[in-house]
Amino acid sequence: MKRTKVLKGYHHSYSEESIKQYMALPTEMKLKWLEEVNRFSYCALPPKNKKIRELLRAGKI
Repeated sequence: MKRTKVLKGYHHSYSEESIKQYMALPTEMKLKWLEEVNRFSYCALPPKNKKIRELLRAGKI
């Protein structure tokens, strides 16, 4: 796998096997997990960390 330098934001790499396992999950289960993670993050992160997360998502840092 070719690696590229990421200057801003964030980057994830996954194995082909883990992608296939994820694809096999029902859509409802994926969406439920995503909703739970977002709810947890909103409640658990301090305001400073929430701001950093939003800057990362926007590719500003």
